[in-house]
Amino acid sequence: RKDILVVYTINMYIAILGRQPAIGMAELEQVFGDVRWFSDQSAVINTHHFDIEHLGGTLKAGRIVAELPNGDWRKASMKLVQAYAQAWSDVEGKITLGISAYGFNVSAREVQKTGIVLKGKLKAKNVSLRLIPNSEPALNTAASHHNKLGLSNNKVELLVIRARNGKVIIAESVGAQNITALARRDQERPKRDAFVGMLPPKLAQIMINLASSGNERAGHPSLTDLTQQERQRPAQEGDEAVSSSLARPTLLDPFCGTGVLLQEALLLGYNVYGTDLADKMIDYSRVNMDWIKTISHAEGDYKLEQGDAMTTKWQQPIDVIACETYLGQPFSAPPSPSKLIEVRGNCDHIISDFLRNIAEQLQPGTPLCVAVPAWRAVDGSFTHLPLINKLTQLGY
Repeated sequence: RKDILVVYTINMYIAILGRQPAIGMAELEQVFGDVRWFSDQSAVINTHHFDIEHLGGTLKAGRIVAELPNGDWRKASMKLVQAYAQAWSDVEGKITLGISAYGFNVSAREVQKTGIVLKGKLKAKNVSLRLIPNSEPALNTAASHHNKLGLSNNKVELLVIRARNGKVIIAESVGAQNITALARRDQERPKRDAFVGMLPPKLAQIMINLASSGNERAGHPSLTDLTQQERQRPAQEGDEAVSSSLARPTLLDPFCGTGVLLQEALLLGYNVYGTDLADKMIDYSRVNMDWIKTISHAEGDYKLEQGDAMTTKWQQPIDVIACETYLGQPFSAPPSPSKLIEVRGNCDHIISDFLRNIAEQLQPGTPLCVAVPAWRAVDGSFTHLPLINKLTQLGY
């Protein structure tokens, strides 16, 4: 309706970002390019294809259907009810609906009331609607995921987002972060080791996406443009884009540990190559990689070798590097100043030597995403590694 909506093209999406929105935004920029902030917790993306399963820093996403130039919740609510009471007036079957409000000074009860009003108007037209209850103005990710909102025409979540300048976007969800699959990959993999760290799968996804260059993705459409089903279907004769694992880019993790980052890269369409100083970690990674290939039917290849990241000569080609480096001795309480100096120096030495070593082996322009430690004191201040201020001296 012209008096209600500024209508977007079907290529516009909005992402609700996680608890580190700047990192989520950086991930979106690297994957999609054409991205802009909308509010403190959301970003607008111009793309032909959006798959939230590939993104670690996005909690929910929706296809934008309307924008209001400015408005409070009352105005947005009235427009929403008016538009969807008309749009769903002849829908067959029961509609499951959730409504999430972001950036509004509004209570969960007021958001729920909007759904109740819409439900009443549809009932008068013999359309059945089940409303997901709001305990907060926005449904949490678990409620959206477990109710499968956004995954079919009759399971809908309306995302209503207000920016600081008063603009309002209304979007129809295309899904929420798959917390069930993420938890399974994190908690059910056969080999785990808390001492070497527990990199969350969604942080691994973010790191892989941050390290993925546009040119590398452009040559491998399986990384961004194919659905999970398309990526996992058997290759057909003449299907050059996906017929051979040799066409996939190779991601290296030189500190692979139990293989969390490798398994996420495999699921994102890479061949993966992992090395670690400890033979035990290579054995753990091999078990975990066989497990992820079995449960997901991912088609990429993996290669694992024992190696010291400070001296190893890796096999080529290497297209992308992503890793969580050596994090030093774990602490249950803040260390003494002398102990912190010792651990910081040890980490700096190992990671600096690794960066020097691998820089000599990479083609210019090869992207890396490297997680390094920092230590937070009780007053909130951080101690960082010296190497972060001398990366050019290390070959970057």
